[in-house]
Amino acid sequence: MSRCHDGAPETVTHVMAGFGAALLPDLDRCLPPRSLLVVEEPDVVAARDLGRRATAHPCVAGVLTAPIHEEDDLSAVLAAVPRPRNVRAVLPGVEYGVSAAAALADHWGLPGAGVTAARVLRDKALLREAGERAGVPQPRWRRATCAADVRSFRDQEGHGCVLKPANRQGSLGVQLLDATDDLDEAWRHTVEADEPRLRARRPLPASFLVEERVDGPEISVECVVFEGQVLFRNVTAKNVRPGRHPVEMGHHVPAILPPGVSERVTSAMERLVAATGFRTGFLHAEWILRGSGRQPVLVECAGRVPGDCIHELIDLAHGGSLLADLLTVLSGSANVPHREPHRHAAIRFLNCPPGKVLSVRGTQEAEEPADVVKVHIATAPGKETGIVSNSHERAGYVVVTGRDRADTTALLDAVSARIRFDVRPRQDAPKDGWCEAGRAT
Repeated sequence: MSRCHDGAPETVTHVMAGFGAALLPDLDRCLPPRSLLVVEEPDVVAARDLGRRATAHPCVAGVLTAPIHEEDDLSAVLAAVPRPRNVRAVLPGVEYGVSAAAALADHWGLPGAGVTAARVLRDKALLREAGERAGVPQPRWRRATCAADVRSFRDQEGHGCVLKPANRQGSLGVQLLDATDDLDEAWRHTVEADEPRLRARRPLPASFLVEERVDGPEISVECVVFEGQVLFRNVTAKNVRPGRHPVEMGHHVPAILPPGVSERVTSAMERLVAATGFRTGFLHAEWILRGSGRQPVLVECAGRVPGDCIHELIDLAHGGSLLADLLTVLSGSANVPHREPHRHAAIRFLNCPPGKVLSVRGTQEAEEPADVVKVHIATAPGKETGIVSNSHERAGYVVVTGRDRADTTALLDAVSARIRFDVRPRQDAPKDGWCEAGRAT
């Protein structure tokens, strides 16, 4: 392979900050061979064996290590990643690459989120402050530095509250706390929550929020944005695990919204885009529809393609390719086609009670129906399972399509029921051993 003067292959046209494993199959279809340079933290490259894994994807030209998690000062990233001669676009592959992608794009004069917007999206406290200035509906909130701050806020609220990290992902450390919960124990859980395979092992800044608990149906809004204008919008309905840890356990595209809600969500999303100053790229915002009027209240917003196969659900429901649309706007073009959903698509996450997994049965039978797109099992015999407290701990998932929501839900029910987890229960298993999909025997 020929290389240009700065060491990057001449074939590189795109740079991805953070190894986006879920995006790479689509990028293999969208990009030429050896056109994508992945930039990732050295610790993450080692922990996830990314040098080897990258070779499985034809589009990847190589993996370059750089301190992309140093979000307060990205000058070392800019110094460590020379501009490839033929680069056309930079995209974040994971949540922890959002700031680095924006910085590299700005440094190279390419379209992107903008460094300021990326920083706001990576810090939920900054996002709350920006939302307040723009009148975006939000829960009451406060920064928290210790359990006493959480206790003070909860006492002021007079009932429960939400405790969360300001800069993590996948519900990591997020807790819904009641009036009688032990806040010292809750604080320790949130502060100590970690992703050792996804985060650099050196100490990184951390901050925390405590918020009002808001009840109601939950949705997310996915947008392709070009120069501050929304070119494509989708609304996803989501199911959240009951109990203390609000981990997402299912998504459905498109969401079926009551009259008037779509307009309110669209208006709130446009205000959010303006509030963050987001320029070009992808936004994934989560909202709770509060009260009988179903008023959207902002939970959080990410400046990257969502996980949980949501981009695949959107493609299945709308047609086209969301990743291709993202690459289009990041290359400087607004030529994103208008699409409306013509089918329904959904994902349901499987769960099993705490214990040692003895066997997993029924996966082949689950794959048999024609409208089953994917069955993925994330556990295996011999593994220990616990209570699901974040997205990384889910046992697997099923993706299906259907003519409408009822058809899709019925298929999810039938397919999930075929999957059985044989588990030797833990003697000290907590009572919160909820299992929505997949059976334990």
